[in-house]
This record gives sequence, C-alpha cells and structure tokens, in this order.
Amino acid sequence: MSESADRHRRAAIGQVARCAVLTVSDSRTADNDGGGDTIARRLRQAGHEVVEREWVRDEAMEIGRVLTLWLARKDLQVILTTGGTGISSRDTTVEVVERFLEKRLDGFGELFRMLSFREIGAAAMLSRSVAGLARGIVLFALPGSVAAVELALDRLILPELEHLVWERRR
Repeated sequence: MSESADRHRRAAIGQVARCAVLTVSDSRTADNDGGGDTIARRLRQAGHEVVEREWVRDEAMEIGRVLTLWLARKDLQVILTTGGTGISSRDTTVEVVERFLEKRLDGFGELFRMLSFREIGAAAMLSRSVAGLARGIVLFALPGSVAAVELALDRLILPELEHLVWERRR
C-alpha cells in the first residue's frame, strides 16, 4: 500500500457513515429483502448508521424520486441501492443512478466484476454495478442477491467506507 493511501486511511479511522438503503425490486418487501437486510445489518455491525430504508418497484421514476429526496439531504454520506443492476428489461437502477453521478468510481464496478468472476464465472459480466459521488454523497448500485451484496460489502465497500466518507469532504 502506498504511503499516501495509508496516511489517508489512518486519518479516516472512526468516520461513522450515515447511510440510506434503497431496495429496488418488483418482488422484495420489508418481509423478504435479503439483500437490503444484509446491507443494513453489515453497516451497523461495522459501526455505521442506517438512517433511511425504503423499497420501490423497479421503475425509473420511483427510483429517481427517492434518490432525489435523499441526495438533497445534508445528513447523509452514503446511499446504497440493491437490485435492478442486471440486463433484463425491468432493470433500470443503473440508468437512474448514472444520471445523478458527478464523479464515477469506475474501479468499484471493475473490481466487483473481477471478484464476482472468481466466484460465479462468466456470469459476472451481467452485473452493471456502479458507484460514484452525487452531490457529495457516495452512491453505490449493488445487485439484489445476498451473495453479491456480501461480496461487495466485505471485499470493497466496508474496508474503504471510512476512507470514502473522509475523502468526499476534502
């Protein structure tokens, strides 16, 4: 690890992220949302706060409405969506999220697909997961499957979340 990255990580230690979790699905609800439940639980276990949680159908207008409201808030640092990142005709999350991104974190999607490839093979190419900054808030679009959410959280997001929250304010 470079000296600069190490110094930034040390400076970021203890940053508590105030997060919102949006589940995008035509079939998931508060009763059966494994991906969203996993995100919320893992964030809390890592010492972060989940201050908003919502479920919407995979409709671009509904996704955009919630993101618009959340991105206008001054008390959120991170938004994580789960669901709607595949290639079916109903998968619209990525298109909506990309409209809000001002700075893309292309490495997130690239690394996520690389790690996914190691677990599920060529099917990893079907994931269009993206991340970036929108109005100073770190925004992630994750798949809906629990295994994919766990992979993204454990290998990419949680190890860098404090650093991301710190960097976004610089």
